[in-house]
Amino acid sequence: MSAVAGKREQTKAANRTAILEAARRVFSEIGYGAATVRDIVRETDLATGTFYNYFPDKESVLHALLDEAAAEIRTRVREARKSSRSLQEFVEGGFRAYYAYLVEDPKTFQMLRRNAGTIRSMFDEPTVGAGVQELRDDLAAGIRSGLLPDHDVEYMAAAMVGAGFEVAVRMLDRDPPDVDAAVAFVTGIFLAGLSS
Repeated sequence: MSAVAGKREQTKAANRTAILEAARRVFSEIGYGAATVRDIVRETDLATGTFYNYFPDKESVLHALLDEAAAEIRTRVREARKSSRSLQEFVEGGFRAYYAYLVEDPKTFQMLRRNAGTIRSMFDEPTVGAGVQELRDDLAAGIRSGLLPDHDVEYMAAAMVGAGFEVAVRMLDRDPPDVDAAVAFVTGIFLAGLSS
């Protein structure tokens, strides 16, 4: 790769990062619904036309931000579930990995907190849906191995994702967020439900 091509790639990466960081700030401060592409561009040193070289609209920026966060969350949660040796570790470890990430990443924390309704509406989209499918796969594997009781995988995944997200939103509203209390609460619910 030539020096010119290398510099061009660095500039492209820097521009994309600048747009994503600006969008994260704007979505956190005024909310996705109220935000415009112009609001995002104003937070950068870039021209409006440059924005459109990277993203067609603000929705695609939100998807990119959620893709980044979801990839990290899915990795952590899957590692926690795969290393579990009991039903309690499976449930508790997954929720703890998810909630801990949200608290450790204040930028994602603020964006999720401010835009929970918008993100909630995206559960069937690939950005969030990949994590749901991985949970289904992990639940099915846990049932096959005898680690988990035999229940309907679709219902279990839907309940765990829905409750997990809603408790995360409430946890993020508290100052300071209490990961341990949130994990204990959802773990207790699912242990009682899955054990019956």
